[in-house]
Amino acid sequence: MMTQEQLWQVLEPLWGDSRALSALLCGSAGAIMLLKWLGRKQIQQKMEEARRTRDLALERMEKAVHRLKQENPGTQTAHILSLTMVELVEKLKEGSLSPESVLYSYMGKALEVTREVNCVIDFIHGCEDQLQQLKKQEEKGLLYGIPVSIKDHINCKGHVSSGGMVKFLGQVKEEDSVIVQVLKSQGAIPFVKTNIPQTMINYDCSNLIFGQTLNPLNHQKTSGGSSGGEGALIAGGGSILGIGSDIAGSIRLPSSFCGLCGLKPTADRISKRGVVSPIVGMQSVTGMLGPMARDVDSLALCMKALLCEEMFQLDPTVPPIPFDEKIYTSSKPLRIGYYEEDGYFQPSPSMKRAIQQTRKLLQDAGHTLVPFAPPKIDYVVDELFTRGIFSDGGAHLVDCFKGDIVDPNLKSQFNTYRLPTVVKRILAIILKPIYPRIARDLSALCGVGSAKNLWDQHGAVAAYRTEFIAKWRKLRLDVILCPMLGPAFNHGYAGKLFAATSYTNLYNVLNFPAGVVPVSTVTRADEEELKLYRGYYRDPWDKRLKEAVEGAVGLPVAVQCVALPWQEELCLRFMKEVEILAHGTKRNV
Repeated sequence: MMTQEQLWQVLEPLWGDSRALSALLCGSAGAIMLLKWLGRKQIQQKMEEARRTRDLALERMEKAVHRLKQENPGTQTAHILSLTMVELVEKLKEGSLSPESVLYSYMGKALEVTREVNCVIDFIHGCEDQLQQLKKQEEKGLLYGIPVSIKDHINCKGHVSSGGMVKFLGQVKEEDSVIVQVLKSQGAIPFVKTNIPQTMINYDCSNLIFGQTLNPLNHQKTSGGSSGGEGALIAGGGSILGIGSDIAGSIRLPSSFCGLCGLKPTADRISKRGVVSPIVGMQSVTGMLGPMARDVDSLALCMKALLCEEMFQLDPTVPPIPFDEKIYTSSKPLRIGYYEEDGYFQPSPSMKRAIQQTRKLLQDAGHTLVPFAPPKIDYVVDELFTRGIFSDGGAHLVDCFKGDIVDPNLKSQFNTYRLPTVVKRILAIILKPIYPRIARDLSALCGVGSAKNLWDQHGAVAAYRTEFIAKWRKLRLDVILCPMLGPAFNHGYAGKLFAATSYTNLYNVLNFPAGVVPVSTVTRADEEELKLYRGYYRDPWDKRLKEAVEGAVGLPVAVQCVALPWQEELCLRFMKEVEILAHGTKRNV
């Protein structure tokens, strides 16, 4: 029963709204409509409050920049922002640059970038106190004075990890995540949190709380996701190092779309303690945290800093394996497997060209290139990835939306997930003769159905991993070179093409380290060739992919570099080799 006070709280706001009041008085149907209206209003109020909190945080950030600027006159901000992370670390340690000047330079630039593309959702105001403590410390960590941006759902003490969802708003975290604690112990200064798509099961970057993040290279394009705020901020020059996460490509996709380097490590190489997720408990596909930056040396330095005694002590589930510098700096010729397409989604012309050009550069540099074809890719994407990540039929994800409003960019996905299982099965049967790929996806979205089937599914993942490694070993490979989805999508397409993550989600299923390196840009010839694109299945997905990547001349194109589990150093070494050959850069570490 509703108390008098609760009844008053319902009725009092309605005195000026005759329609809503009439509905309340018109029986149960009207009451249901009223409750829905009230629920929606409460949701909108929570979102408005979150936006006000963000705006106040950015105002506080702006005041801090102004104050630090006054305290440090004559700082060459443009020079600081032009330095690589390795150069910046050297200058900070030798004392030719102060942590204050570096921090306020990046804070100022981050404010400028977010005004343009909407990527920063919170200011980590504790960075000012941390700055003062840092100056008192005698021992300087590997990341001394380096400002770091943090993806929204990674916990920072005194801040909310929203997940882009109303249900997580107002939950202020009482302690830092392990990765943030380790970054601070190494002298890094986490200073902002960045935007993500609602639920993070999407590679656009939009939610109804904080809005759409744009790609700084082309505002008609998405920055990618789910670490899209990181991608936009780093590509715009407002951060030099960011921490993202990846369960289907969420580090690699924004890195590809924004022209950055990003590394998805083996799961548990870096601690995931202190991270918000809408699909806690899902074990079939592995997610992980990893770094994003402008160059490979920055990723390597970050990994070296993170893989330290502090992390191993804070999270005993992380294997105590320090970074192996010898492997990263080795110049031994590599035996490299490669493929130009995966057989599930036809690559865009620029994706394929990027692999062909990189393969030739590697061959000319003395490496051995060996053709490789991932076994049973349709089976992996449909049965191991999709049926695995949605093993509950999407129930957990759908439940997350109770008390929330679905973002338009997620509606296509959400509307499919929430269909009753029997409807998904019937649609799959109807569509099988016409659109077999879409039919298989719908069938996989039904989930596994029972605990026994879940065990079988886990066993199937393990068996496939064994089969993949056996093929790798038979060819005596060190690493694999493969396509990376791109170029950046036009807005509104990522949510309608979740299965196009086939190029990245394979390595989440396998739990292999995989990194992204930009190697080229889209040419007019690529754009012309795209007009002839038909895809493997000539279904609505193929048509959408073509539309998604149109209009991308001049935007970055990347490749993906893969190694076996726990071989992040070798993966990075391979990425560095690709970077050197593609851009003529030199080793800095």
